[in-house]
Amino acid sequence: MKAIINGRLLLPNMEGDFRVMEDMALLYDERIERIIDMDEVEAEAGIDEVHDAHGLFVSPGFINVHVHGACGWDVMDAAEEALPAIGRYLARTGVVSWLATTMTAGEDAVHAAFERARSAMRMTPEGARILGVHMEGPFISKAYKGAQAEEAIVRADYDWIESFEDVVRIVTLAPEELDGKYTFIDRCRDAGILVSIGHSSADYGTALEVIEKHGVTHITHCFNAMSGLHQRHPGIVGAALDTKVNCELIADNIHVDPAAQRILYHAKEGRNIILVTDSMRAAGMGNGVFELGGQEVTVKGTRAELADGTLAGSVLAMNEAVRNFARTTRAPIERVVEMVTRTPAEELGIYEETGSLEEEKRADLTLFDDELNIAATIVGGHLSYIAAPDALDGAWQDRE
Repeated sequence: MKAIINGRLLLPNMEGDFRVMEDMALLYDERIERIIDMDEVEAEAGIDEVHDAHGLFVSPGFINVHVHGACGWDVMDAAEEALPAIGRYLARTGVVSWLATTMTAGEDAVHAAFERARSAMRMTPEGARILGVHMEGPFISKAYKGAQAEEAIVRADYDWIESFEDVVRIVTLAPEELDGKYTFIDRCRDAGILVSIGHSSADYGTALEVIEKHGVTHITHCFNAMSGLHQRHPGIVGAALDTKVNCELIADNIHVDPAAQRILYHAKEGRNIILVTDSMRAAGMGNGVFELGGQEVTVKGTRAELADGTLAGSVLAMNEAVRNFARTTRAPIERVVEMVTRTPAEELGIYEETGSLEEEKRADLTLFDDELNIAATIVGGHLSYIAAPDALDGAWQDRE
């Protein structure tokens, strides 16, 4: 058994809200064994290793529900090396679990990505654990396709996912394209698959109907590629602000203006927000020209664009998203961390296993400093990433 001491633990209170607790130690193997007072550590039998966090935050591991790729690989490559490589990169950003996110493409290409994800789900993770697939397209609107391939957009058809109900966790779609017949959404809900509104021109009434009557719980990258808020046409954004639906947010300060982020935070009272990266294969690669969904993407600094200037995913890292949103909104770090741990875990139905620091849950942990630099990422009790010791100033050393 291992112990982490001298950290600032983000622990849930009786209502489940996170708070920062000092003078506590976390004991774990593959699961969290106990959380005890620091002065009890010396007397605790069975501790083999003691790690001194030297004031680092000790958080539940981050969960990213919208990832297309990183470090030169894309989920749609459907290559054996792709998902493990992306998972290793994600661990460096504090992520312990993720959804491999597909693009609008032909059925064979999408199914190849599903099959590769299914295989990866059965393997011991090398980095972040893959939870399944977020199917973003092809059931979307041509009017709000963003960087998706217009020629591959089709009407929603459950045959695409019927053989992959064990793999697909979220489906993004445009509800207005269903012509008022929501059987597809109902079948997804009955199969335990979350439906998300995204890449959509739906009006407020349509969005509200599928949220309130058909169990839609999710908005894909809120504000982006959707009908916006107008005083006479509230749109999808209006429905997002007016309900308890969970809203993804790409907090790179490029996709969404900081003022709009603050409006979302206050309108949602800090709840039902899920920070995502929507990262593509260029994440972690620097400037250059890359491919996304068969289209050329140019990356300069923190911006990824098609030739016509359309934003094409991001190169954002999850720890950067947490840092940006905390600074933009001045929200307490414990509240922002919930947006990448508790909230996605609850929505995905895995909160009994992960998403908070509680006894018997998986030891999925992220350690970071005040600037949201990741010091270490632990997946199921196993160290998946540790920063260079000189960069950490010796913050992760066995105590003699």
